[in-house]
Amino acid sequence: GKRKRSSTSVLYDSDDESEDSDIVVRKVFAKRHCIMDEDENSSQQPDENCSTENVSTNRKQKVFAKLEELAKQRATLRSWRSESFEDSHDEEEEEPLCHLPLAATEVSDTDSDSMKDFIVEEEEDDDDNNTEHVRSKNQPQQKELHTSNSELLAHYVPHLSRCGHYVHFKRIVKAFLINAIDDTFLSSLYDGTRQKKYARDMLLSLSYLDDRFIQPRLENLISRSRWKDRYKERVDCYPDVRIILKNPEHMSCQACELTRYCKFKVLLSGRLYNSRTLEADDFMSDDKQVLKVGVVCANRTRVYHNLKHFKYKLYVDCSSITELDGVKDEPVKDTVERLFSQLEDNGWIQKRYNDLEDYMNDADSFQEEK
Repeated sequence: GKRKRSSTSVLYDSDDESEDSDIVVRKVFAKRHCIMDEDENSSQQPDENCSTENVSTNRKQKVFAKLEELAKQRATLRSWRSESFEDSHDEEEEEPLCHLPLAATEVSDTDSDSMKDFIVEEEEDDDDNNTEHVRSKNQPQQKELHTSNSELLAHYVPHLSRCGHYVHFKRIVKAFLINAIDDTFLSSLYDGTRQKKYARDMLLSLSYLDDRFIQPRLENLISRSRWKDRYKERVDCYPDVRIILKNPEHMSCQACELTRYCKFKVLLSGRLYNSRTLEADDFMSDDKQVLKVGVVCANRTRVYHNLKHFKYKLYVDCSSITELDGVKDEPVKDTVERLFSQLEDNGWIQKRYNDLEDYMNDADSFQEEK
């Protein structure tokens, strides 16, 4: 008879399906380091020392291979960076802006991948020391790479580069000083006649003042008020305002047309002006408006008017400074630089900037009308 083979203790060869085979093969587990032959009586132990040395050698070879690859990548990046700076200084026309984000992304990804490939976890002390040494060696190169990317961004896309609020403000003061001497300067900025870097920077700062500082706050003040359009238009047109306390009257407020105890008179005057070139219009220059309003509308008028006409008032002050200077037969550039240095040294520019910040804070904290 044939012996019945136990399926729990025998591992069958997939190529041998014959029921006539009496060969019993021991079950082989995946985690064993070596397979034992059933016919051998002596057991063979794995050479642990040899295995450890092979693993260590393989790890070191991998680290050295990665170091060589990283060195090649660094050399390529340094070559690309030097070529980019040489091109940017030699060429007068700027390259298309669409190439810059791609180049910056490629550099960043390459740098990140190279660092990931380089950092290898090792169990032995010698390998740890080598890794840390090379990593610290490459940190200055990584910092230099990020710095060069920032410089490229500022060169090719200046409106994306970071610039402090006070820097914007000083550019505006300088632009107003120039326009006070040459009254065509601001119009040439806006119509694109002037394309030099200093002119583009001034135009950027003027737009920043209007679009970031002033206009959003004006819109917020109006959206949270009950002012009628006619009253807002009057406040927009007259650059001078006086708010006088009078005896209260229970009447319709001339700003919101709601019944209030109106105890303030708003006196509006001054010449209409162009919001960009700041050129004043002499038409009906003596016209005035007197309106009686409630407490909340009076306060809102003060806050709104301060912000709305701040730029024009700043320009008027700059014009007065150039008129009082008295120095003649001097190039415009020299006059502007001299006056600007005087205003900066005596703190005038900082004081006007502080005034702007106060006006913006008043607008931000103004309460919603009940």
